[in-house]
Amino acid sequence: MGWVSQAPDLAGLDAETTSRLNTLTPMDVPKGAILFSPGDSVKGYVVVLSGKVNVSLTGSTGREMLLYAVVPGQSCIQSTLGLLGGDDYTAEAVAESDSRLVLLPRAMFMDLLDSSQTFRALVFTAFAGRMQTMMQLLEKVAFQRVECRLAAYLLAQAGPDDTLDVTQQDLATAVGSAREVISRRLDAWSRRGWVKTGRGTVKIVDKDALKTLADEPM
Repeated sequence: MGWVSQAPDLAGLDAETTSRLNTLTPMDVPKGAILFSPGDSVKGYVVVLSGKVNVSLTGSTGREMLLYAVVPGQSCIQSTLGLLGGDDYTAEAVAESDSRLVLLPRAMFMDLLDSSQTFRALVFTAFAGRMQTMMQLLEKVAFQRVECRLAAYLLAQAGPDDTLDVTQQDLATAVGSAREVISRRLDAWSRRGWVKTGRGTVKIVDKDALKTLADEPM
């Protein structure tokens, strides 16, 4: 039994494709490892078996924005676009946690697209889902205020004790803003009693206030 059995999203593949994929060897990458950077050529299609990989874009001013995270069952749109269109990476991928992944070499990926209907359906279904996520991100960045995006992110990412272990720079990257802007918003919310901030932590105190802000129409 090979690694494909560890990837539920690949369960529908035909037997021949499964057998070919199982000839590949998973690799373990530590937290903080850079998997690709802008300008790198796309080597293949990545399947994440465990862990989490963040894909971010950095502008000319140095401002960074989280485009998406890749967790088991999700695809990396940068890799798919590069393989299909021949373009190099324009973003950076960093392992957010210790992760295990498998790289399908470009030649195998393209051959399976041609020869395996089940593999082709899987790739394009994942691609469509990721594109929808990217369109939602674009809509939020373009039309939703920073305060609303920040409130929604805090509510979505808070742990059972309503606390996030996160820096202000991480928050800025996640919501597509600047650290200084996030700092001002958190300071204002702290004075209102909505949150409590510490070194590398944010604790939600007033969920209702943040939810009202997060639900504000675009």
